[in-house]
Amino acid sequence: MSNTLSIKEYFSYFKDRRLINIFIFGMASGFPWVLIGSVMSAWLKDEGLSRSTIGLFGIVFGVYSINFLWSPLIDRIKLPFLYKKLGQRRSWIFICQLVIVLATFSLSQLVIKDQLFLAALFCFVVALASATQDISIDAFRIDTLAESESHKTTAAAAMATSGWWSGYALLGAIPFYIADFPNWQWADVYLILTGLMLLLCFAVFFAKEPTSNRDIIQAELERNYQLALANSQFQLKALQKPIAWLMVTLIEPFKVFFKKNGVKSALALLAFIFLFKIGEAFLARMSIVFYKEIGFSNTQIANYSKLGTGIITIIFAFFGSIFNHRYGIVKGLMISGIAMAASNLMFSVIAIQGPKEHLYVLAIIIDGFTQAWSLVAMVAFISMLCDRAFTATHYALLASLGNLGRTVLSSYSGVVIDDWLNGNWALFFVLTALMVIPSLLFLWLIRKKLYILEKNFHATSRR
Repeated sequence: MSNTLSIKEYFSYFKDRRLINIFIFGMASGFPWVLIGSVMSAWLKDEGLSRSTIGLFGIVFGVYSINFLWSPLIDRIKLPFLYKKLGQRRSWIFICQLVIVLATFSLSQLVIKDQLFLAALFCFVVALASATQDISIDAFRIDTLAESESHKTTAAAAMATSGWWSGYALLGAIPFYIADFPNWQWADVYLILTGLMLLLCFAVFFAKEPTSNRDIIQAELERNYQLALANSQFQLKALQKPIAWLMVTLIEPFKVFFKKNGVKSALALLAFIFLFKIGEAFLARMSIVFYKEIGFSNTQIANYSKLGTGIITIIFAFFGSIFNHRYGIVKGLMISGIAMAASNLMFSVIAIQGPKEHLYVLAIIIDGFTQAWSLVAMVAFISMLCDRAFTATHYALLASLGNLGRTVLSSYSGVVIDDWLNGNWALFFVLTALMVIPSLLFLWLIRKKLYILEKNFHATSRR
């Protein structure tokens, strides 16, 4: 990486077709969050369910926090027929997308107030398939760039971030517009969402499967384990090969990660990633409920929280990637963390002042900036920590910790606002701002270790 790289040279990276593929897969990754997040919250709210119930409904997002448990299988298992046609990464992406399509269609057939259990079940299926799809998409993104192309990591992170927000916010605005049409029900909206997800599936056939020496490395590791078992006079010879396969699949990825970073540093990195976005997660889970309660219409939500946030996030994603590229990912994380706290406080102002559009616009601009900056920095940061032999496993392990706050913990955001704060939205948003502080302190404490990691990562592209 060169800090003297011109802006023109940097933007030339985006002509790379592989980055376009990353953008489209990013859309497919962000869109399921619409299906079981903001749109589902709005549907449940319009059906008269309580804020606590709506918040707890988000527990289905918990699978995003534990997808590292089955991520080794995405690195190792080759899907019958699809593997030969599409390759390791694309075959997993495609099968997950088909499951999301079927589950979304199933949601459109429900009378949700009378079939809450089935609704939760289908949301869980969407979340499970989406979390598994994310493993494959993240691995695809990292594998697509050769190790000598680490200078393109922030550009790839910007495309992934802008793609995710295009799927989540731009496509996510469509159902809110439709919901305000006369005689349209939320179940009808889910039929449209099924069609949109089906269209995203076709991107798999236009992407090129990345080349990798992963199979060679893993085969060598298996031979080493088999040899170790043989030398240990392990009696059951027939089990040596399957045990070696399991060791490489389930144990080796975690062993490599802790060995590469050291146990203390590895734990410190995991703790930082977990803490970083908890405050933002609590805000995001209740944002749609807040907008509707304070008096904003579905169309206004679509205009500002979806289209507005999406466009602003996409724009700032590229500015954020330039900063991270020139000045470093660690500095980018620090700035975005401070900005996250400031953006949360803007929502407190809205809670006090009421549904004034100009305040809504200002909050969306600040929030869009922080979303973009923090996501680009975090995606690039986690990508930098992954070993190429176990890309899916390592990225899923790290990303799942980041998702833990915005999935499992944020599901209790409704309980916090209802039971702890007695509906005091202003105080709730102040609390979410304060949640950012521990992660910034932690980032400051481990900054020297992170600077070394970043320097070593970029040194590879200069060889």
